[in-house]
Amino acid sequence: MKNTPSMDVISRRKLLLSSASLAVAIPVSGLVGCGSSSDSSTAGSTTTDDSTSDSATDSSSDSSTDDSSSTESLSQDNSDVDWATGGTSNATVEYPNPFEEGSYSTCTLTTETTEGPCYSDSVEREDISEGLDGLPTRLCFRVVDENCDPVAGAVVDIWHCDRYGVYSGDGMTAVDFCTGGDEEYTSNDFFRGTQTTDDDGYVWFSTCWPSWYSSRAVHIHFMVIIDDLTYVTSQVGFADTLVDDIITNCTDYSDTGRGLPDTYNYDDTVFPSTGYEEYLLDTHKMSDGSLLAWKELMIDSSNGYSRSDSSDDMSGGGMGGTPPDGDMGGTPPGGF
Repeated sequence: MKNTPSMDVISRRKLLLSSASLAVAIPVSGLVGCGSSSDSSTAGSTTTDDSTSDSATDSSSDSSTDDSSSTESLSQDNSDVDWATGGTSNATVEYPNPFEEGSYSTCTLTTETTEGPCYSDSVEREDISEGLDGLPTRLCFRVVDENCDPVAGAVVDIWHCDRYGVYSGDGMTAVDFCTGGDEEYTSNDFFRGTQTTDDDGYVWFSTCWPSWYSSRAVHIHFMVIIDDLTYVTSQVGFADTLVDDIITNCTDYSDTGRGLPDTYNYDDTVFPSTGYEEYLLDTHKMSDGSLLAWKELMIDSSNGYSRSDSSDDMSGGGMGGTPPDGDMGGTPPGGF
């Protein structure tokens, strides 16, 4: 298992240390695209469950919740469980399908945001972590059309940074900015991947929770693609209170020495200062300390576009801030 970047990489990460904890996290409510069940907290906060299971994180079992004896429920409290560490191989529960357990659909069109400059080539795979350490995180997306009907055969492409706030890859528009020019990052493609929706519109990913970099709230990028046309490009985030909890109490993040983020959802350079709740994932802390996160993605089936028509436009995400690696000078591209 890959544990940490080389020491010289870590040294550069220290330039991102937060000198002080800025802004107190604010309450979150009102998720667009995912409602909340009677047993769940509001959007972006963490619900928990005390039951356990021997099943690994396999999509064939996660996508089905018929076997209540082996699949966890979202209705009980796991708040006293320590956060898991060590990556996706340390997730031991069988994840429920949250859309089947609760009413998490509001049939609201997903809001478009900038792609950002750190998109690179993706690989079709469910586990995108490549064995790296971090909080095991299971992502579930459900793609629906404007009539709220499930969309089968849609490719969901996701990418995010690692626990040091750095992206992998060498095919993006700003390689040095996104990777710090470090070969460990440019020669790999971890935390990138695609999956294709099933007949019910679902895709599942296994990954590690991404962490932060300067001027950006913690986030995950995604696109929904059908027949080579893109129907939405956007980003999803996590509740500020959850972010602080994980970075403070999950040793894979607290041990990096990076501290709490310098940017939260309400002062992010991409998410709006008011109404950012619509971008947040619903989350649930599992009995093994892993994280389940989910969101419904609604597309307009009449509004597909070529990625090449919009990928050069980075204006939608705001400017300013320090590059992910802390090494590169100048003004960063917007929406990273």
